[in-house]
Amino acid sequence: MRTGRTGRATAATGAVLGAVLAALLLGGCGADGKPAAQRTEPIATADGSSPGTPSAPPAGTPSAPAPRDPTTPGPGPTGTAPPSSPRATSPSTTLVRVTRSGGFAGRTGTLVIGEDGSWSRLDGRADEVGRGKLTAPQLGTLRAALREADFARLPRTSKSGTVFDGFTYAFAYGGFEVATGDGSVPMALTRVLDALPPFED
Repeated sequence: MRTGRTGRATAATGAVLGAVLAALLLGGCGADGKPAAQRTEPIATADGSSPGTPSAPPAGTPSAPAPRDPTTPGPGPTGTAPPSSPRATSPSTTLVRVTRSGGFAGRTGTLVIGEDGSWSRLDGRADEVGRGKLTAPQLGTLRAALREADFARLPRTSKSGTVFDGFTYAFAYGGFEVATGDGSVPMALTRVLDALPPFED
């Protein structure tokens, strides 16, 4: 009788040990039957993204500017050049040009008369200081004096002496240039000077 009870106790103990082992094995596996150590399901982070997965930048974040093509010219300078000083505006087609220098004040002035009778008065720096226009009769008188002067036959320079505080004149007409001065101005050029507008106001 003792041997029978011992056998039954041994069988019961084996059954309990089997149940415990089965429970341990089931606890180490997931619902899909794989061991917990081998499960590769990603774990969600606080913002809902998985580790190792690049997330999109938040809205409102400025993106880096695209690199500029080195062959594309950049914006030009915005500065403006300083205005230049006004210069003489001579008539488009010049009839005669006469420069007078010297005198008591030692000033230089130039008259430029156009074919249409318009004229400009320039100072020693070639800046315009006056302008006007000859009338038709005045322009006719000047043209006649220039023709009669016969510049092709005049000496290029005609100065017989020095006149204190006198003026010197330089004429340019028809491709000829003639220089003269007070005390030696040919009569023909005197008529030209008389037909000119004044050198000063």
